[in-house]
Amino acid sequence: MYTFCKQERLCSKKLIDTLFQSGHRFMAYPYSVHWMLCPSGTLPDNIPAQVLIATSKKKFHHAVDRNRVKRLTRECYRTHKPTLYQFLDSHGATLVLALNYIHNEIFDFHTLNHKYERLTLTLIEQITQHLDTPTQPQP
Repeated sequence: MYTFCKQERLCSKKLIDTLFQSGHRFMAYPYSVHWMLCPSGTLPDNIPAQVLIATSKKKFHHAVDRNRVKRLTRECYRTHKPTLYQFLDSHGATLVLALNYIHNEIFDFHTLNHKYERLTLTLIEQITQHLDTPTQPQP
C-alpha cells in the first residue's frame, strides 16, 4: 500500500490533455492541483488513482533542484496515499491527479508533508462535493 509503482504514474497523453482541459483545479500552497474523476475501466485494474508530478523549469533552473522537489512530493504522496485510496475505494471512484509545485524555494520534508496532508483533505472534500451534487439531465 505504501509503494509508488509504474501503474500509479499518469503517462497517458490523452488523459493528461483531458485533465488540463476539463478537470477541476484548486490551489493548496505550494501546489497547484488539477483533478478529474474518470469512468471505471479507464485506469489499470486495482489502481484507484494516477498522479502526475511536475515542477517548473522557470522556477528551478537546475535539474537537481527540480528532481529534489519531485522526490519530496512523491514521498508525501506515497505516505498519504492510503487515506486517499480508502476514500476512493469506498465511493467506487477513480481519480486522475496532477500536482504542480509553484513555490520558488524548496521546503523541508516535514513542512511539505504537513502541507500535503492539508492538500489531501481538501481534495477529499472537493471530490465529496462533486459526488454529492446531482447531475443535471441533458435536454
